[in-house]
Amino acid sequence: MLGSRKSGFGPSGNTTLVARDTTIVGDIHFSGSLDVEGLVQGNIYAEEGKDALVRIIDKGLVQGEIRAPSVVVNGMVEGDVHSTKHLELAAKGRVQGNVHYTLLEMAAGSEVNGSLTHVTAAAGGREKAPDPSVEVTEAMTGKKSGLGKVASAKS
Repeated sequence: MLGSRKSGFGPSGNTTLVARDTTIVGDIHFSGSLDVEGLVQGNIYAEEGKDALVRIIDKGLVQGEIRAPSVVVNGMVEGDVHSTKHLELAAKGRVQGNVHYTLLEMAAGSEVNGSLTHVTAAAGGREKAPDPSVEVTEAMTGKKSGLGKVASAKS
């Protein structure tokens, strides 16, 4: 759905759309796929034990926490993101909050203003120490603080 490329992960079937010029105030609990092109002022929670996918598309904005197995961000998230399977930060993706991931894919141009914390699926999504394979340096961010654009992540 991000351009002409279809994501190779996540569930098929039931899709819920928050269209452009639509504002949802309150938490969303869902299963299947949730595409956000509008504004969600609240938290997004995938149903426990279900394979679910959240996509924040282009100008989509979520002001709250996201908890889902698979997440694709090509819009803006102002809150923490918790992904237990796969998290993709596309080229226009912005996260103003902490990111908790099992598998992370970042495109050039994506931005995280917060911490990146690797979690293990075997530990039931519990966090472990920060992953030393993810490096953010002043040369990569162009800023002296620890926050800013992340240019690359090593696998």
